[in-house]
Amino acid sequence: MGFADQRFTVNLSILFTELPLLERPAAAAAAGFTAVELWWPWVDSPTPEQSELDALRRAVEDAGVRLTGLNFYAGRLPGPDRGALSVRGAESERFRANVDVAAGFAASLGCTALNALYGNRVAGMDPAEQDALALENLALAARAADRIGAVLLVEALNAPESPLYPLVSAPAAVEVADRVNEATGLGNATFLMDLYHLAMNGEDLPAVIERYAARTGHVQIADNPGRGAPGTGSLPLEDLLDRLAKAGYGGWVGLEYKPGDSPSAEAFEWLPREARAAR
Repeated sequence: MGFADQRFTVNLSILFTELPLLERPAAAAAAGFTAVELWWPWVDSPTPEQSELDALRRAVEDAGVRLTGLNFYAGRLPGPDRGALSVRGAESERFRANVDVAAGFAASLGCTALNALYGNRVAGMDPAEQDALALENLALAARAADRIGAVLLVEALNAPESPLYPLVSAPAAVEVADRVNEATGLGNATFLMDLYHLAMNGEDLPAVIERYAARTGHVQIADNPGRGAPGTGSLPLEDLLDRLAKAGYGGWVGLEYKPGDSPSAEAFEWLPREARAAR
């Protein structure tokens, strides 16, 4: 097995960012990829004009790539407002306003995975109150995802880079997914296994894979340290993806790494061109 046997999708919110948003799908296609994913692209607006949504949809369609994953609105990433859904008031209202917009945009491109970042702890707010609000909003998002035949992703981030984010381990994220499934009865809340974040948290990655591969709806990778391309750090990413495949995971693997100082098109030398097109 190995990298050539994976189904890779390029995250256009961290790669090709030297280009305008509408040029990135075509750039990914020119690099040989047939699938892309995105954080919510309009960081200041959960409800952009329909013309903006249509323009991005056309850019994806015209490039001939598939949208495989989309984040719900989460504010500016990375940033202090990372994850809006557990912050009562305007942040929560923006997340709620975005739910149907994001699901509708995903549906227009056949995207079947929607990621909802949990939200930072906020000084002066009771963590239990935040957790209750998060569950309410995640259930809302799960129902919207279900209506378009999609899964809801619950992601663990890493404590060094996101010290106020409460889900900083695989068990914590899976537990929240379980709570959402219990609340909705839909069973479509799954774990987003980001190997970079889990490595930064010091988790035993083979053990995480063995325990949670069956609960995983999406995988993302970057090397560690540095969050660069595979081979720039010390993570045995090829071996870890092999372990995932042997554990039964056959879904997408998102390339969510920093390209370094070179143009993004030069950040894929580790992956033969013939292995970039999803089969």
